[in-house]
Amino acid sequence: MSKYIPVRLGKISFLLEKRSLVLFVSLFVLMAILIVISLGLGQMKISPLNVVRSILGIGTEMEQLVVLSFRMPRILMAAIAGIGLALSGAILQGIIRNPLASPDIIGITGGAAFTTVGFLAWFSDRSNTLTVSISWLPLASLSGAIIMGLLVYFLAWNKQGITPIRLVLIGVGLSATVQALTTMTMLLGPIFTASRANIWITGSVNGTNWSEVVTVIPWMMVSILILFIFTRRLNIQELGEELATNAGGLVQKDRFVLLLLSTALAGGAVAFAGGIGFVGLMAPHMARKLVGSAFGVLLPVSGLIGGIIVLLADLIARTAFAPLEVPAGVLTSAIGAPYFIYLLYQSGKK
Repeated sequence: MSKYIPVRLGKISFLLEKRSLVLFVSLFVLMAILIVISLGLGQMKISPLNVVRSILGIGTEMEQLVVLSFRMPRILMAAIAGIGLALSGAILQGIIRNPLASPDIIGITGGAAFTTVGFLAWFSDRSNTLTVSISWLPLASLSGAIIMGLLVYFLAWNKQGITPIRLVLIGVGLSATVQALTTMTMLLGPIFTASRANIWITGSVNGTNWSEVVTVIPWMMVSILILFIFTRRLNIQELGEELATNAGGLVQKDRFVLLLLSTALAGGAVAFAGGIGFVGLMAPHMARKLVGSAFGVLLPVSGLIGGIIVLLADLIARTAFAPLEVPAGVLTSAIGAPYFIYLLYQSGKK
């Protein structure tokens, strides 16, 4: 019995592995269940059945208000941010051919953090009041991520093009630089900047509203659509420079486009959810253990795992320590840092 399912959509045809499809559907259902549970937990507890009724518009007015207006935007943003960071990390690991690569490590998140802190500091008057609308903050964060991604690429360029090891080294160096600049800006800026920036840098989806969700969804959907068009080229990247060129791949051009996509996905996530750390490192690595290294399967599974990680972190952060609320990034970092050390240890053994 074949383990593949043939699919034909007009002129496009491909094979789906049954095991990977079952795993993808299982993860999708798990995420949906987690979203329903998260919507029901908080100071006002709502049963899963009543949560579903509220989503369908047939619950009580109070339950619909809590579920749809207060909790739903936050929970959707957690899932979207996790998916974006996971896909960004998977792209970087494919380009660099190293499971330790992530948007945190090569400075994309750091670039977003610097422009975010700079926005809060530069556009504040002497009375510590912002002189422009706070709604411009996500644009500042996204701009920082994109600028950092481009800067890493162009500084890593030499006569032979971009090499993975040079990309990592340049990224690590720039990441350290912008972290220092971010800290200096927090120290020299208004006092309120430091506390607000610390929450953002750690990563939190608290206070997310529907306008932010509506803004980020099209950005993510377009980026993901383009990414899946480039999936085949990402697979070729993993062959290495010489083999990829011999296979007909436009290595340098594809590497630039894929880096832009990685930056766009990570930038969109951190612009609204803050610098949630280590998701881009953990999720692709977990997915690779489950489904292998073929990016046609690895990408969607990575995205779902990333969404589940951030949803779980946010759920624990807002319920386990009530009435205090811990930023979700604290929990992902608490798990991710030991996991990173484990990966380093495994790489050293190999």
